[in-house]
This record gives sequence, C-alpha cells and structure tokens, in this order.
Amino acid sequence: MSSKFWAELSNDYEKLFESEIGYDVIIYAGEEQYVKEIHAHSNILCIRSQYFRSAFSNEWAEKKDGKFIFKKPNISPQLFNIILRFIYCGNIELKNLQGPDVLKLLIAVDELNIHPLVSYIQEFLIEHQTEFLYQNPTEILETVYQHETFTDLWDFCLEKICEEPKVIFNSDKFIDLKAPLLELLLKRDDLNIEEIEIWENLLKWCLSQQNIKNEPSKWNKEDITKIERELYRFIPLIRFYDIGPTDFFYKVYCYKDVLPQDLIYNLLEFHIVPNMKPKDNLTPSRKPNLKGATLIESNHMSIFASWIDKMDSSHYNRKNIPYDFKLLYRSSQDGYDTKSFHENCDNKGATIWIAKIKNSTQLIGGYNPLDWKGNRNWKTTADSFLFNFTNGRDISTAKRSYVSIHSVAVFCDPRYGPVMGNLFCENNVWFYNNDDSGNRYPKIGIPANFEVEDYEVFQVVKKKRI
Repeated sequence: MSSKFWAELSNDYEKLFESEIGYDVIIYAGEEQYVKEIHAHSNILCIRSQYFRSAFSNEWAEKKDGKFIFKKPNISPQLFNIILRFIYCGNIELKNLQGPDVLKLLIAVDELNIHPLVSYIQEFLIEHQTEFLYQNPTEILETVYQHETFTDLWDFCLEKICEEPKVIFNSDKFIDLKAPLLELLLKRDDLNIEEIEIWENLLKWCLSQQNIKNEPSKWNKEDITKIERELYRFIPLIRFYDIGPTDFFYKVYCYKDVLPQDLIYNLLEFHIVPNMKPKDNLTPSRKPNLKGATLIESNHMSIFASWIDKMDSSHYNRKNIPYDFKLLYRSSQDGYDTKSFHENCDNKGATIWIAKIKNSTQLIGGYNPLDWKGNRNWKTTADSFLFNFTNGRDISTAKRSYVSIHSVAVFCDPRYGPVMGNLFCENNVWFYNNDDSGNRYPKIGIPANFEVEDYEVFQVVKKKRI
C-alpha cells in the first residue's frame, strides 16, 4: 500500500513540475541562442538541494518581481530538466544520453550539491559508458581529477588506464596532460606497460612542453637546462633498472646529458659489471593489477594467456595479454567447501584455477574453457589444460598438458571442486590418479596425494580491443 501512495505522490509532484503552477524561481539554462527559461518552486528546490538552500537562505540569488533568478549558462536546458525532474519526483533516466552528456550531468549535479545523484551517475558511467571513457581519456581524467566527489569514477579511470596505458599514451592529446596527473600515473605500480615505453612517453611529453625536437646531439646548453628542469620531478618515478641493456644503451644512454650523472654511472655499472646489484633505493617493479591475486603475478598471466591461445613458440608479454583475469574465488577467504566454490564460480564461463601445494613453492592448476555448473557429468572440450610449476616463483619450471581424451576433460558436480581428467578435488581433499592408463591429460609431475594451502579461481574474459 505504501508503494502505491509513494507512486501517487511522485506523480503529483511531477505534474506540479510540468504545470509550473505557483512557480517563484526562473532559471535561465544554456547560453547564447540555446538559452531556455525554466520555472521551478523555491520550497522544493530548497528541501532537495544544498546549493539552492544556501542560495535562498543567504539571499545571494538575484530576485526580480518577487521571483528568484538563476543564470546557468554551463548547464544545458535538457540536463537541467533532467535534474529538476529528479528533484521533484525522484525519477531519472540516463540510458538515452550519450557519454559526454552523462559526464556533463554529473558535473552539474555536483555543482548543485545533489549528492545521491553524484553516486548514481558515477555508477551508471562505470557500468554503461566504458567505451566513452576510452574516447578522450586525457580530458576525462583531468575533468574527474578536478572534482573531489568523483572518487568512484576517478578510481575506475585510473584502473582502466593502468590496464590499457596505450589509451592515454598513444592519444594525440597525451602531450597536453597536466604535470600533476602525469606524475600520478607514473607513480602507479600497476601501470601495464614496459618501462622503456614509459620512459619514451615521458621524454615525448617533456620535449613537447619545451617545444624542443628529439635530437639530443643538437641540443645546446639552454635546451639541456630546460629539459633537465622538466624531467626533474619525474626521474625518481622511472624504474630504470627494469629497462634491458639494449634499450638502455640505445634509448636511455643517449640522453645522458639531461639525466643525473650518478644515475647514469650506476646504470652503466649495473649493466656492464657481472652480478652487480642496483645501488639506488628502488621503487618496486611495476605489476599489472591482478585484482586481489595472492598466488601469482603478471608473468603467470602472460604464460596462461599464451597457453589458452595455444602459442608454443612464443608468449605474450604483460603489455599485450588479450585477456582479463578476474578473481572469483579464494579458498582461504571464501571457504574451502565445494558449495563456496560453486557459488562463486558457476555460470562464469571460462576460468583458470591455481592451487598452492602445502609446505612447498609448487603451484598446480588448470584451464576450463567451459563452465563449472553441472550435475555428475563430464564435459567435452579440446582446449582445456593442466599445468604444474615446480617452483611457482619461477615460470621457467612450468609444464603444461592439453587434454588428450576430450570427452573427460572437465567433471562438474556440486559435491566436487575443480575436477579435470585425472585430478580430483572434493571439499579440499585433493588427489591425482597417476595409475590411470587412459592418460586423459599427459602426465606433468603432479603428485598423487597432496594438501593444498590455498587456491584461487579467475574468470577469463577476452579484452575489448580499442
């Protein structure tokens, strides 16, 4: 009954908004030939918006012929009508708006201090307008950075840029990025790009700020001084020791005149002297954000992606992995029982799971390209595989075996966790049937009986190409 009354009340306020009966506020929205006069009621605006409440109580709003006057050239009539409809009746419809207009609406509701809408519109942008955020990342990042309340959108933009740095580094407007924002990006440990590319882009940005050509042999003393000053704040953020010797020689050392001399000396010593360790206090090497993974690092993801695509002669590197790996389940966190496994992993499509064998550095696991939902049935595929890292910290110890009997690739049942070929898990009781003469998967050294300290399952999702 109460929901019916609320609907009637909402409809009555919507009618009041549309009829404009008894209005005492005139809002001029838009600018120049696009200005439109919109009418509203001060008592409703005052109750629903801190901005209007302050305007009326402090009497800084212009008043003419008994009516309050507001001029809002920065908010279009269309967007202001959307805001007022929400203020009056709590309804808002965003699906017909394009991404740029949704962002403008977010800026407008932030200015008008309509806090519930700030959170709602951010959530909408994140869920439904991801492609828009890729179209002009530099401008969007700077816009979001200027608004302290856009915390969710800020975190999302940074995460997406760190996952796909080329959207901003390859942008024509990258050189227009403000220095504080570039500094924030270069501080990120999860920036998914080779360090030499970060250095090259930083150099491109710095030279553009000073309008100097990338011809170090032709730089005079004045040029060198300008570039040194531009680079100074960023040098500590570049992980120079993660740049290989060839790239260092051809792409870093040639700029020695604008880099600190002690840094150049230490890097030369590091690359030339055998077994020389870095002397500087180092920032850790960058690692792509694996969204909560504790058992593996980015180099594991590279080799997993290569195996998924059956690349035998070469492997992806961390900057060109074509998949996202989303953590679905961690046994130590979500529970070791099979019910927890299926609650988190069923109906998620392709997954890869990794288990750490107790009291060792060994990691085992497998790739299921299908799903874990099922009731006592084997699923058929030619694309699944098992793997074994005898030392999980060293990917060179990896062995992998693709399924050889496709009809018994993956077993799905509510009583079991991951079951693939000869490998079984029932409520965290694990075993591998080494005596199975069927060779469902070629043997790769997985022990017959073992205890698992922890295991994680990741959803494997093909990235959208930009």
